[in-house]
Amino acid sequence: MQTVEVTTVIFAPPARVYEFLLDFPGYAGYSEHLRSVEERGDGGPGTEYALTFAWWKLDYTAHTEVTEVEPPHRIAWRVTEDLNARGGWQLAGASDEAPEGVDAATRVTLRVEYRPKSFESASVSLPPLVSPSWVLGKLTGLLVDEGRQVVENVTADLEGDRRHVPIEVRVDGDVVYDE
Repeated sequence: MQTVEVTTVIFAPPARVYEFLLDFPGYAGYSEHLRSVEERGDGGPGTEYALTFAWWKLDYTAHTEVTEVEPPHRIAWRVTEDLNARGGWQLAGASDEAPEGVDAATRVTLRVEYRPKSFESASVSLPPLVSPSWVLGKLTGLLVDEGRQVVENVTADLEGDRRHVPIEVRVDGDVVYDE
């Protein structure tokens, strides 16, 4: 399994950040490529989501299920169709990283584990002469850009002001982006 982790610090208490992240249907408003989110359930274990993404000439609906919640520290999920992938949000108090005048901060990490070969066999309709490995290569850069946009928008909503939000991206444990 390959692993991608995106980490940042949000200046809000863990419980508030957790509740915000649990509202998964709201994510569509933060992402340029997430077209829609359909939810079946209350956000807890067993809740199913259909997330429809569109990028370049590709449209894909990922079917996921929440597998575990541990308020306010963890939300875990898995992909239930096509792709072999799982992941989750991990939250930890980080008040020592809050600037002066800010009472609380939360270190937030999105961790995704996936098997690249499952993408090649997934029911993703690719244009002629386009290989799954080419698409996977392009998606890494897209994920960094998309991650930055989503993190900045979520942070602005949670904190009440827009700011530059440093993020760290790791792929298989190696830092590939740190700003």
